[in-house]
Amino acid sequence: MFRLPRLAATATAAAALTVFVAGSPAIGGPPVPDPHVVARFDYALGQTPENIALDPDGSANLTLSFARQVVNVDTQGTRRTLATLPAVANPNTPVIGAAAALGIARADDGTLYVTYATGTSETGIWRIPPGGGAPVQIVRLPADGFPNGIALDEECDVLYVADSVRGTVWSAPREGGTPTAWATGTVLQPLPAPDGSGVGANGIKVHNGAVWVSNTDRKTLLRVPVRDDKSAGVIETRAEGLNWIDDFAFTGRGDTVLAALIMDREVALVRPDGSRETVLTRQDGLSNPTSVAVRGKSVYVPSASYFTTVKEPNLLLAQFRKLHSQSTS
Repeated sequence: MFRLPRLAATATAAAALTVFVAGSPAIGGPPVPDPHVVARFDYALGQTPENIALDPDGSANLTLSFARQVVNVDTQGTRRTLATLPAVANPNTPVIGAAAALGIARADDGTLYVTYATGTSETGIWRIPPGGGAPVQIVRLPADGFPNGIALDEECDVLYVADSVRGTVWSAPREGGTPTAWATGTVLQPLPAPDGSGVGANGIKVHNGAVWVSNTDRKTLLRVPVRDDKSAGVIETRAEGLNWIDDFAFTGRGDTVLAALIMDREVALVRPDGSRETVLTRQDGLSNPTSVAVRGKSVYVPSASYFTTVKEPNLLLAQFRKLHSQSTS
């Protein structure tokens, strides 16, 4: 997520749909039937799909940002609510004003970790037990920050959070506790207004011995090596010119990613050398895509429809025949 008009606490967001879309010739997938909607959510209730974490069965756990909810949607469109984050009496969230559930990460045991931005002491990381249940705040983050994407390093029991306003990557123990400003610097910060949207570090993933971060304002994809002592190494810029990049996902063991370009309403395949090509567009059903998840040849793309005239937020499921083989470059 990045800059939205400031919203009241009762602000609503868009509805989530689940759609199957055609494979893209750019990745080598054969055409499949036209997209079709398998689930609809209520825009008036703020059910906006912001971020995604997949279950082993292929169902999607989604944060619905302004509904403050986490839901599970299976591939048949069946939906169930896993948790609702507590309402905040007077939210004062930077960038957006309203309280919002943003990033989500899943542990192997099914535990979910969600970032909640409120502008109050409720801002931080919240834990949801396997199968759903009452959320519990396990890490408190600065109220004047904007905790956005979240990633879990399960081997090291560390959670990483991208703070879009402070330009900081926070780390915290998986079980909860005091956060540490793990990585900072200009490359993680938003651009000064009016040049920027107010959103720097946004999406975040742990991959191949590093923490990877997107910077929306600076249009970059960054790699932060994890040193042997678990501290942050020198930040590297791995791709530039990614207009309005939000969150992203790796396509396999290599360093190729699929990146959601929220305002362009596209998903781009970004190769390790920084070159890229568009593989999904608004014609496929994207409506301000916010994040990406990949499992095998399946690509899931939530769209929030924050800035479109016609509100058609959705979750796309695309099948790409050669996606995995290209990911190992």
